[in-house]
Amino acid sequence: MSDFYKIGTLAKETGVTVETLRFYEKQGLIPRPHRSEAGYRLYPTIALNQVAFILRAKEVGFSLKDISGLLALEVNRDQETCKTVKNFAEEKLADIEAKIKELEQMRNALKQITDACCGGSLPASHCTILSALAEGNTEEESTHVTAG
Repeated sequence: MSDFYKIGTLAKETGVTVETLRFYEKQGLIPRPHRSEAGYRLYPTIALNQVAFILRAKEVGFSLKDISGLLALEVNRDQETCKTVKNFAEEKLADIEAKIKELEQMRNALKQITDACCGGSLPASHCTILSALAEGNTEEESTHVTAG
């Protein structure tokens, strides 16, 4: 391993694009690189670890804002407790479970209106799906409140 990585090398090693690395840098998710005499960005080895951390956190559903908070906890892991980190993760889990519930309601409403449709060759003016959407006759309408 090198002490520093040029942006292209870091991108290749982590499997992200150069643009993604620049974005992460602008967002403060990875350290600002040193510049070589030729002007190349030279990222420290810790950037490799942080990008891997970011990618793993994204895989389990954390947003970049969440990841910023997690990275702060990671950097200060000696001053933080497991409880703090667990609470952070449990909040995300609750958000995901709420989204799953919302998606299930959407699926049920869509299934209800598609099951009611004959799918035949009648003109679309007779389509029960379009009628249900126009009239609000879906299970979704009665069980789901949209934040506005």
